[in-house]
Amino acid sequence: MHFGILQFDLGACGEIGIHVRFRCVWSNPWRFESSHAHSMLKKQSFKTGLGFGLTSAMITTLGLMVGLYSTTNSKTIVLAGIITIAIADAFSDALGIHISEEYKSKEGEERHVWESTIYTFVCKFFFALIFVIPILALDLKPAIWISIIFGAILLSVLSFFIARQKKERPLNIILEHLFIASIVIILANLVGSMVNKYCC
Repeated sequence: MHFGILQFDLGACGEIGIHVRFRCVWSNPWRFESSHAHSMLKKQSFKTGLGFGLTSAMITTLGLMVGLYSTTNSKTIVLAGIITIAIADAFSDALGIHISEEYKSKEGEERHVWESTIYTFVCKFFFALIFVIPILALDLKPAIWISIIFGAILLSVLSFFIARQKKERPLNIILEHLFIASIVIILANLVGSMVNKYCC
């Protein structure tokens, strides 16, 4: 916003005229799309935290849940695993992002580094804890299946927006990410079953 531009004009007859002009420049005064949420979505730090935190929460938490279910078939153990990974892995991922962004950042970008760290922790912690709800509300087997479906939907939505931003075909990126998540879940199930069969 700028106030007060003082101009001195020399008239045609030699007199000096003093004109005072006040300007008040507002960014986007009559349009309301520049809300706080909209501006936050434009931040690279928020995109970093959301993308990494959500993806890690979906794949890591679902892999852990399926593995523990195949090994123990215990709701208590699966629930404890979700809460543990929501806390420990959120701190771990946040620290990893912090070090990565700190390594890449230039002087004066400390705020971006800390914003990425905080957004990653919050997103990982929140999205991991979401899976507590079906475990508490349902029997263990349907809760596991509902969690897998819900995680696939969230990952698909995130992949869709990534594809839109990169101007690529959404289906290709969605299938790619779902394929990777499926491999993690299948391997976790196999390892859990083998542990249950040979070690328990």
